[in-house]
Amino acid sequence: MGLTTQPDSPNLQRSKRFASIALIIAIIAWLILIVSAKFFPQDTQLIHILMLGAEAGVVGGLADWYAITVLFRNPFGQLPIPRFLRDHTEIIPRNKARIAESMGRFVQENFLSPNVVQKTLAQTDLSMSLGKWLASPQNSQQVTLLMQQSLPKVFDFVGQEQIARFIQTNSVQWVRNTQINGLASEMLHAILDNDFHQDLLQHGLDMAHEWVIAHPEQMRDMTEKVFKELGVGKLAKGFHWIGIDIQQRSIDSLLIKVEAMLADPEHPWRQHIENYAHGLMHALADANSNASIRLNATKNALLESPQMLNFMSGAVVILCQAIKQDLEKTNSGIALNLRAAIELLGDNLIQNNDVRQLLNQRLSSAAIGFSDQYSNKVIRFISERIHEWDSTEMIAKIENEVGGDLHMIRVNGVVVGACIGLILGLIRAGLELWL
Repeated sequence: MGLTTQPDSPNLQRSKRFASIALIIAIIAWLILIVSAKFFPQDTQLIHILMLGAEAGVVGGLADWYAITVLFRNPFGQLPIPRFLRDHTEIIPRNKARIAESMGRFVQENFLSPNVVQKTLAQTDLSMSLGKWLASPQNSQQVTLLMQQSLPKVFDFVGQEQIARFIQTNSVQWVRNTQINGLASEMLHAILDNDFHQDLLQHGLDMAHEWVIAHPEQMRDMTEKVFKELGVGKLAKGFHWIGIDIQQRSIDSLLIKVEAMLADPEHPWRQHIENYAHGLMHALADANSNASIRLNATKNALLESPQMLNFMSGAVVILCQAIKQDLEKTNSGIALNLRAAIELLGDNLIQNNDVRQLLNQRLSSAAIGFSDQYSNKVIRFISERIHEWDSTEMIAKIENEVGGDLHMIRVNGVVVGACIGLILGLIRAGLELWL
């Protein structure tokens, strides 16, 4: 695998041209001064001072040209030169393997070592930055738009039936291998500890009370069906003939009970429901209890039911189709809710310091673990890619990137050399006059 060969960049071409012009000017000046010394003998001392400056400029320019050239190539070509000179040309191509290893070690020691990662992350509040990014309407819109465009394509590419089979297979396997009694016990524990069951019960009683009052005919029909199932339908009709409406009295009695439970948080039926829920929670925590055995048996029976499996597959297909159709709409409700959820998540991260600290700890631990486990592989990958590069193309790439500055050193060599030569010439002239 090689690098793509590129022509010299404008900056590199300009630097090479400028350096060559500076060297040529120094050479021409040196030659002119040599000739001038023959025609103007009365100014020999001044000409020698200027000549020394020109010579030093030529030497400086040529020396820097040589130093820069041997980094990349051999300037002697096929000339028979001493080996100690030839061995110190083409420095970068000759040392490509060592450069690859050095670059790998540099990246590992300065960027990917666990200590560096830990120190860097300790100085950075990643969760705060993430929260600010997510809370930005522009960013949340970009994320939502990306998902809105990608998910329908994923559904089309994978196939909704395949997604359904994948979810069914993995979910069924997970549920089959899971003792669901423990999960149910933990869910009950969370509900009871947060008094969520009281809010749920209150809301359910409110809804039941309002429905019974708003739908008297449907309630009478339901009561009639219950009486028939219990085998007391004819008895209720008999009482109705003598002026006693058993159905209405039952409905009224139910309403009285519901209203009493709504009005009294300490109602015995409420206490009974709560006691039953606590008892069920403790029973489900024991895998050998009758409640746990019955629950797991019911779970296994459902998993063995073809009707249940077909229902799951059909439900997943319908759900995927509904999600796909909604996301393809311009005013997608899922996209709108997703965007709001992303912004809400960002706001919560910004406001909740405890959550940020926990998230930073988890991210830091994950990054340190990744660095410790994969840094050597990353460095080996970098080194192997550099080893595979063609030397000629690699040199062209490096010279194209930094050669502009390197060739400007040649200009500096001419200018600095000329200045040093002038200074030395003035010193020599001064010493000759003084002595």
